[in-house]
Amino acid sequence: MKKIFLSILCLSSLLLSAQETVLPAKGQTDPIYIINATIHTGNGQVIEKGTIRVEGGKILAVGDNIPVPRSANIQVVDAAGKHVYPGLILPTSALGLVEISAVRATQDVREIGDLNPNVRALVAYNSDSKVINTLRSNGILMANVVPQGNFVAGSSSLVQLDAWNWEDAAYQADGAIHVYFPSLMARPSGGRGGMGGFGGPQASGSDPVKEGLDKIESFKQFLREAKAYHAQPTHEQTNLKFEAVKGLLNKKQKLFVHGNTVKQLLAALDFVQEFGVDLVIVGGSESYQVADLLKKYNVSVILQQPHSLPTAEDDDVDQPYKTAAALQKAGVLFSISDDDSQTRGRNLAFNAGTAAAYGLSKEEALAAITLNTAKIIGVADRTGSIEVGKDANIVVSDGDILDMRSSNVTFALIQGRKIDLTDKHKLLNQRFEEKYELNKGKKGF
Repeated sequence: MKKIFLSILCLSSLLLSAQETVLPAKGQTDPIYIINATIHTGNGQVIEKGTIRVEGGKILAVGDNIPVPRSANIQVVDAAGKHVYPGLILPTSALGLVEISAVRATQDVREIGDLNPNVRALVAYNSDSKVINTLRSNGILMANVVPQGNFVAGSSSLVQLDAWNWEDAAYQADGAIHVYFPSLMARPSGGRGGMGGFGGPQASGSDPVKEGLDKIESFKQFLREAKAYHAQPTHEQTNLKFEAVKGLLNKKQKLFVHGNTVKQLLAALDFVQEFGVDLVIVGGSESYQVADLLKKYNVSVILQQPHSLPTAEDDDVDQPYKTAAALQKAGVLFSISDDDSQTRGRNLAFNAGTAAAYGLSKEEALAAITLNTAKIIGVADRTGSIEVGKDANIVVSDGDILDMRSSNVTFALIQGRKIDLTDKHKLLNQRFEEKYELNKGKKGF
């Protein structure tokens, strides 16, 4: 009977270990030393055969001459021949808000109406999404969860990807208000570069440019009224929409304007001049044309989908690949994202790799998905690079993380917690390798 019980227990353990649900890791207890690694710090520095010391979830030492004590209470990770990077940060994503786009019940990414600054994407974030683990396997340890909408969509929040619920996941709550600008261009249905308002039939006799400018002016008027509201010491009634933009007006929040064309970018700059907001352009496919202006007004850019056709038909077909280098040359702070609905963010590192092939150095491309993103979102004091005092958000890869041929993430820490890199893709791969005996004769399977 005892043998039967033990057999059942072992079988149950195997079944549990084969499930795709991965539990969040427990907090770090023992010190961790990553040794003999090629360390890409994210700030442009590369340390050969370096060592990283992690304790209490923080990076306590980084360098090439750090002693490793002999103790049974420390964990040593030998990364000889491997590359170590800061955890990648996905700057725009519907992660945890959309699970299966074709199933309405799994979507919670937008609210009805045009003016929703009080909507919070964070509280809708599903930390049990099966997509999360596939991102972690590609080195993405954080994502900025962004609401969608027709105009003023609400606030985004940065989440770390190893959590029980949205409260645990929150790394920075409600850091930016997102506005989706109208196209400000008269185009037929199905125009190129649809992000930011293109597409849809043009109504007979309508003037999309005037309508778009009127819509933008209505948001300006809303901010003027909100500013007057907050200038009053007390209020008889609380206005939730005005309260939601208080951080925008006192620069504790940023204004993320989604738009691609020069006209949209110039219209967005008006908000800097009138309200002094901290502006970030999301999309920005034509941002290279006004890079000097963006630099002058200290405006940052998130290149949302570099693997796409250019917005204008007469642009170079490879212009989206070259835009990052143009912004770098102009001194504009920028980051790179992956907004493809098919890849769901997984190609973030490879988008940066493409930018590295079109003018950026490898370390500049890495910064565009780590430290630059942290600066734009406002968490560079805590993450984005491997530096003393920052959270231990670290990725170890067998090869170059920007190269899809050699990238293979084998180890990762989120705030010092060693996370499980199992995901649905790996389990399916293992399933069919077993079915067709593709690993027959190989050791360790």
